[in-house]
Amino acid sequence: MPELPEVETVCRGLAKVLEGRRFAKVELRRKDLRIPFPKGLAAAVTGRKVEKIYRRAKYVMMSLDDGHVLIAHLGMAGRMTIIKKNADPPGPHDHVIFTTDNGTEVRFNDPRRFGLMTIAKAAALDHHKLFRHLGPDAMSEAFNPRVLSAALKGRKTSIKAALLDQRIVVGVGNIYACESLFRAGISPKRKAGTVAGKRAEALVPVIKQVLAEAIAAGGSSLRDHVQPSGELGYFQKAWQVYGREGESCGCGSNSAPADHKVKRIVQGGRSTFFCTHRQT
Repeated sequence: MPELPEVETVCRGLAKVLEGRRFAKVELRRKDLRIPFPKGLAAAVTGRKVEKIYRRAKYVMMSLDDGHVLIAHLGMAGRMTIIKKNADPPGPHDHVIFTTDNGTEVRFNDPRRFGLMTIAKAAALDHHKLFRHLGPDAMSEAFNPRVLSAALKGRKTSIKAALLDQRIVVGVGNIYACESLFRAGISPKRKAGTVAGKRAEALVPVIKQVLAEAIAAGGSSLRDHVQPSGELGYFQKAWQVYGREGESCGCGSNSAPADHKVKRIVQGGRSTFFCTHRQT
């Protein structure tokens, strides 16, 4: 599933071609994705000007000139791609097609149909069922060591599981939790409550740094992610532990032998990659 850097990359790519343009045509090529499309969605969006595109949690948000926001989630394998002229006709998994007033076409492709698209009033977003339960965004000033410490206090679950809990912090998915915990030297098995305090002070800036580097690299193209331009993300080339079971972690820990290998365990049904020497 696309994580914060991938969704941020998609938003930035779409902003270049959609902000300031009007939707001349919106085609819904089926009735639903994960949830049904709202009744009259295409008609409601057609003719509207896109004022701003931004990310909220792992959602692509398109602010329209009538006070509404078009909300899209990419699901497990969804992508939004800017289509070049003379491209192939829409395929069976191109479920939503946007055409702007200057002829630019964007297709929402989702072969597994785990994504969604809906619309809401901008003034009501804080209370919307998709957002009202979420914690602070990992890239925002609201996410800081004090806030994380308070959220983790007394929790007996693992810190890895806590970072994946969107009620605690938004946007830190499996890949970036593994990479952040490695850089911070914190074991993914450590009880979350013990990370409050000094460890949280070390972890928060590392999370922000990892996410910022991933955004700059266009995200991680593990299976399905591509940027709206069609270009792959490249942060997977910088992974230090994720997906590298059995490889050298290169952590440089004084206690680690030169040939020390990355370990893999399963936590909550998800693979966790870490270094037993660096992370305690």
